[in-house]
Amino acid sequence: MPASVLLPIVELAFILATTPQSWSVEGFSTPESVVWDERSDVYLVSNINGGAHDADDNGFISRVSPPPDPRIVDIAWIDGADRDVTLHAPKGLALAGELLYVVDVGAVRMFDRTTGAPRGMVDVPGMFVNDIVASSDEGGVVYVSATGLDRSLSPRGAAGIWAIEQGVARPVASGAQLGGPNGLAFANGTLVVVGFGSGELYRLCGGRRAQIEKLPAGGLDGVVVLPDGRFAVSSWDASAVFVGGGGLWRKEAWTVPTPADLGLDTRRGLLLVPSFSENRVEMHAVSAP
Repeated sequence: MPASVLLPIVELAFILATTPQSWSVEGFSTPESVVWDERSDVYLVSNINGGAHDADDNGFISRVSPPPDPRIVDIAWIDGADRDVTLHAPKGLALAGELLYVVDVGAVRMFDRTTGAPRGMVDVPGMFVNDIVASSDEGGVVYVSATGLDRSLSPRGAAGIWAIEQGVARPVASGAQLGGPNGLAFANGTLVVVGFGSGELYRLCGGRRAQIEKLPAGGLDGVVVLPDGRFAVSSWDASAVFVGGGGLWRKEAWTVPTPADLGLDTRRGLLLVPSFSENRVEMHAVSAP
């Protein structure tokens, strides 16, 4: 077979893993985001544990073992109830270098990736600071979305996207045209955004939207880039995850009532889906192209 038609190894492994397999783990407290730590081979889950706007210092991060035996290993690995930890309503998670970045109420907090010890914080303006993505795994710039949602998840406040570099947050884009920016990802070096209010996926280039795509349903929350280049996007309105891109989207067969910020386990070919209202995290193989 000519080399030009061979799939990259990681992409082939992902497609071969996409047999109809699913797992779920229950026992969380409003899980909002899941990230796979490849080094430790563990899933990290943010638990809001109360109101998403509440500065109540009772949020926590759980550690979960992956399939074939998925279970909660440590329900409160990082715990706002601890005296030396502040964590109100953790949402988006990102790993870069030696740090775990956690979006909290009005801030991004950093923790040691291995021990969970606090490593500082950065204030981020905007209402409902929500998701985060790192530009590289070596701890360069991280980008944060502020969706501008009130307590009823209605668009009421300032929405924007911020960049954090060397401990300082600077605005990248703002305004209603962002469509209530929620999930963030990187594709070919470009920041990808999904709008909770607009139901759109777009690239952010020079602070402006480009390559805008309207998805089949709105209430978009999480987005990840699959190894084969497709996007997976969670939709609250559809209670589902859409997979595709370039105007072609397919709804995955399984239903999740309130699918929040997605994670991806490329080793097992699994999409990690927190069910916000069901206190559950699901793991699903994604259908092949």
